[in-house]
Amino acid sequence: MGSETGKKVPYPIIDTDPRFTRVVKYCRGIDFLGGVAVAAAGPGLMYWFEKFQPSGNSGAPLRAAMKAAGGIGIIAGFLHMYTQSSMRFLGYKENSREIKKFRKEYAQLKAQGKTMEGLSILTPDLQAVAARYSTNSILNVGILPWFNVVSHPYHGQSEGVIPKEDL
Repeated sequence: MGSETGKKVPYPIIDTDPRFTRVVKYCRGIDFLGGVAVAAAGPGLMYWFEKFQPSGNSGAPLRAAMKAAGGIGIIAGFLHMYTQSSMRFLGYKENSREIKKFRKEYAQLKAQGKTMEGLSILTPDLQAVAARYSTNSILNVGILPWFNVVSHPYHGQSEGVIPKEDL
């Protein structure tokens, strides 16, 4: 079993292009804790550096540096959390909990007569373009963070994630 990147993945692929809101909704508690730890690391290191090797710039310059480290830390923490959750969708991390949640959500939406991808105001051609840009984009999050915010029907999945009779 492999992803669209051609690499073998150890777990079933739930979705190669999950929507932003679904990735955040499926985050585990450990993902949030990891994100908080990454976010706190920047200001924590700044404080530690200042405590053990003072720069001599106390006051406004230090406060500005701490604010910048805090802002960058929050962004890095969120990207860490998002990446950990996305890796489960792509099959790179253990994802049995996410598969169960995905199947439950799928059954609930099917019972309501809705689809997993939702409705889109874009034409099918633009949906395809959006899918090409965002599919597997999480693998390059360190270069350019790019999230799927478009509803489209182009989601790669492993066999068995959704029952065959429903495909």
